[in-house]
Amino acid sequence: MSPKSRSPEPFEPGLVPAPGELLVWRHHQHFDRWRDLPCVLCELDTPMRSHHGEPVHKACAEEWITANPVKARQGRFASDPQPKRGKADDDHA
Repeated sequence: MSPKSRSPEPFEPGLVPAPGELLVWRHHQHFDRWRDLPCVLCELDTPMRSHHGEPVHKACAEEWITANPVKARQGRFASDPQPKRGKADDDHA
């Protein structure tokens, strides 16, 4: 199977940000280097993908969360899981 015909597997989302906050999308699967597809929200082409593989601009997803705070809780668009902090990262004395 060639890289262009692969469809990305959905990957584990983290928390949904509060309305007006930014999504944290650092995982490489948010970017499809092989093809742009129409954004499910604005219909302009984008290489970006949600955790579920939907083509969507990150800014469009953030605006959708702000405009649809109740539906957003269902997790259509979410941030990447944050790495667990170790003792070396502990801010407490």
